Order: sequence, then structure tokens, then C-alpha cells
Amino acid sequence: MKSWAMLVCAAALLCGCASERVAPVAPVQQLFHDQLFQPPSAPVDTSSVFALSPAMHAYLQREIGNNSPGKDTRRMLFDALYRRDKLQLEYDSAVTRNAAQTFEARAGNCLSLAIMTAALARELNLPVQFQQIEVDEVWSRAGNLYFASNHVNLSLGRARSERNPYMTYNMDTATALTVDFIPVPPKARDTARTLSETTIVAMFLNNRAAELLSIGHIDDAYWSARKAAEVDPLFLNAYNTLGVIYQHHGNPDAAEQTLRYAHDQAPNNTIYLANLAQTLESQHKLDEAATLRTRLAQLEPYPPFYFFQQGQEAMKLGDYTRARNMFERELERVPDYHEFHFWLAVANYQLGNLRAADSHMALAMENSTTRGAHDLYAGKLDRLRAYEAQLRAK
Repeated sequence: MKSWAMLVCAAALLCGCASERVAPVAPVQQLFHDQLFQPPSAPVDTSSVFALSPAMHAYLQREIGNNSPGKDTRRMLFDALYRRDKLQLEYDSAVTRNAAQTFEARAGNCLSLAIMTAALARELNLPVQFQQIEVDEVWSRAGNLYFASNHVNLSLGRARSERNPYMTYNMDTATALTVDFIPVPPKARDTARTLSETTIVAMFLNNRAAELLSIGHIDDAYWSARKAAEVDPLFLNAYNTLGVIYQHHGNPDAAEQTLRYAHDQAPNNTIYLANLAQTLESQHKLDEAATLRTRLAQLEPYPPFYFFQQGQEAMKLGDYTRARNMFERELERVPDYHEFHFWLAVANYQLGNLRAADSHMALAMENSTTRGAHDLYAGKLDRLRAYEAQLRAK
């Protein structure tokens, strides 16, 4: 069963588009089916998302010191976090961490890094504004789960004490300092959409739900997705995740109910369409499923990973030339996705094109988004180069 989920910078988990937030009140209670799942292994705690650890307090005191007048606190925080000789953060999409976990690991996806930065900024009395950046979704996969990742950054306002310590929250966009973790086009920043802290917490919970599902922790995934929908009932991607969880748990009726709700709110969302069609097919509601598939094909004739899957089939048949062609077509659409480069390297290796195999394996390593994937590709690249050296020595 192939299911589609959405992440914020799984880079992975869910960011709904502005046009999707149209339901005045979501019927969350009717869409929850707690009786189907075991209790969570640990309480789903939202209070820890932005909580500072003692190490974070100590770091701020050491790097920033007292927030005295005349100091550009925002720039000091930015430098403390992102100068190469300071905290030395890494981008890592393996798991969505809360603020303290991100600080301890010195790594995180864009949502984790934004949460950590916001937590530190607020300790310094800096107003924070979260933003969703309108760039193309980045796709990734874990087994039969496919993830669409959106991008979040944040802006820092001037410290309240620099204006009026009793002033309520106010972000001066003209003087705000934008903090980002991956390069984005300037035009995309100009069209950024403001996100509330409530939505950020829902995104965090939804990311965790998708990640838990990907490693087979279905019960814990349910409770995290459920909490995401409770925290922000208008965050539609939480219902998509719930629907996928119901699918994988063997509850097609609950999956249909939840995915139908998400689809009704955003009828042109291809992810909701695909998951609902799959659920209907599993229940042998083939006529309605066919109608949805037709609509899906109109909206998205070649869905993400379409050519990649064609290449995988060709690899199984030993047709390495066709496989190479399919992987190249997928890379034309997503030039930086590490797994496409890896499989193109494998196809070229099978065809005896060692130089091309070496090049794409190196690109797979460079574009990897987790430490584990980087190390895996690095090991394969070392073995490939050792083999090339043996051939040259003969």
C-alpha cells in the first residue's frame, strides 16, 4: 500500500496552503477513534516544544550576556547560532526535534531549527514571526510512505525593551531580521505566509506522527496526529495523516471518513485525493475511486516518484538502459534528491559507466539530508572508487 503524507521540512511535515484553511470548525471528535488504539507509550506533551534546557540558558548567558540597551540582540543571536565557529548547526531531516533536543543534537530540519531559534529569541525578549515559504514541495520516501515537505522560516523583531517593555507583541516587518536555514528564492520570501504558534505546534506534532508511522509505531503515531488536529483544527494535513494511520492500522471506514473530510475542504489537493482513492479501492468502492483517479490524473499526470518507480521496475528486469533513462527523467524534475542520484549511480555502474556512477554517488552523498544517509553513500562511494583504482592498476 502506497500512502502519501506531508511534512514540514522532513527535508520533512505538514503545511497546509492558505486556500486549504477554510473550515470554520472541524468536526474533530467525530474523526477520532481512540478505542482502536493502545494508549500512548508516553504522554503527548506540547509544553516541551519551545521549552529551554539549562544548556540553552547557559549558552545565551555566555554568548549574549545581559540584554542591555544599545546592543543589537538579534544580530548577536544570529551570529551565535550560525557562525561556523559557534554552535555549528547541521541540517538533518531524520527526525523533528523540539527546541531542547535540537540544541543538544546541534542538528534538525527547518521546523526544528525554527522552533529552537524562536525559543532562544523569546528568552531574549525578541518578538518572533513564523512563516511558510511558498516553494515547491520536496518529496522523500520511507518504504511505502511518501512525504511531501514544505518550508518554514522565521523573522525576529527588535527586543521589546528597546521600545517599551510593556508593549504587547508587535512585529515590525520593515525592520525584522529573517532567519532561514536553506537557500530560497527572494521572490518566495516576498510571498511568505504568516503562521501562528498554534499551527507550528500542530506541524511539529504532525511531523512526529508521520515519523512514528514510518518506523511502525502506529499507536503513538495516532495520538500525535490526533493532538495535532486538536491543537489546530483547521490544519488539514493532520487529518490526512490520521487517514493514512487508519489505513495502515486496518481501519478503512475511519480512513475514508477522515480523508473524505480533508478532501471536501481542499478538493484539488492531490495528496488527499490519492489517499482517499486508495482507501475507496481497498473497500471495493471502485466507481467512486475511478472518478477520483481520473481527477487526479488531470491535476497531476505524472505524480512524484512516477519515473523513479518506472526505473525501479526496469532495474528488477535487468533493463539498465531504461532504468537510467527513467532516473534521469526524475532528476530533471527534482535535481537534488539524493535517492535518485544513488539509483542513477547504480544503473550506470551496471552499464559499465564508472565515471558517471562515481559522479552520481558523490551527488547522492552531497545531497543527503540525514547523517545516516550521508555515511551510507560515503561508504559506497569509497568502495566504488577502490574498485575503479583496481581496474586502473590492471
